[in-house]
Amino acid sequence: MTTPEATPEAGQPRPEERLEQAVRAAEQALIEFEIAVETFRVEVENFSRLHHQKLGPMYARLDELDAQIAEARAARTGDPEDLRRAEEARARVLPMPGVEELFHGWMDGNGLFPEAVAMLTDQQVRPPERVRPSDEARKLYRELARQAHPDLAQEDDERARREEFITRVNAAYARGDEVLLRELAEEWAAGPAPAERRPSPSEELYARLEWLAARKEMLTSLAGELENGAIGSMLRMAPDDPDRLLDEIADQLLAEVAQKEAELAQLVG
Repeated sequence: MTTPEATPEAGQPRPEERLEQAVRAAEQALIEFEIAVETFRVEVENFSRLHHQKLGPMYARLDELDAQIAEARAARTGDPEDLRRAEEARARVLPMPGVEELFHGWMDGNGLFPEAVAMLTDQQVRPPERVRPSDEARKLYRELARQAHPDLAQEDDERARREEFITRVNAAYARGDEVLLRELAEEWAAGPAPAERRPSPSEELYARLEWLAARKEMLTSLAGELENGAIGSMLRMAPDDPDRLLDEIADQLLAEVAQKEAELAQLVG
């Protein structure tokens, strides 16, 4: 006697439908995860820029003082070991930058930035501004990322259109440009409606789940690198007020500079 083939109970979704629901849920979860990772990446990038602008000169001063102290001590003792330490300390001091390094961040394909023109013409130079996206910019970015994410496309042409659009969205968000984000939201709303999903065979759905899992693994690795890096670790120490953390580090460095200057004065005095 043969056993009848199992059939879905009345009102229950078919296995293919459940699999498709799982794929859609995984896609949405991945998009939310990508938004979180990209948001943190922008925060790390902005904080890194501020860290370099505010603390970079202090670190350079400490390196120079270390070299001068080692050289003064070597000049006093003449000891070969002190001479070696002095050479190593001097080698750690950053050399004078070349022309390309001097203009890094001041010039692009269109010529000098306005700040560079002001500096070269003895006009007042506007200090660098912190790029911190507003709450509204964050909201607009999240909405656009959810609506236009390339992973929601099934056709190559639609994916390419979404990738080009999301690239512009990411650039506007990185600059904290709320006005441009609003314009991009209007552009997306007026554009062609995304193509509806077509039913896919089970094999394609399984392959899609595997791709999503691999993508999430890659993003998890990237998030770990950001969080465990020097700047990410500092941000995690003071997530609500990173500026205060910079001020505290600056105070510590200034105290260290004063201590080393006093040490150098004793050696050369």
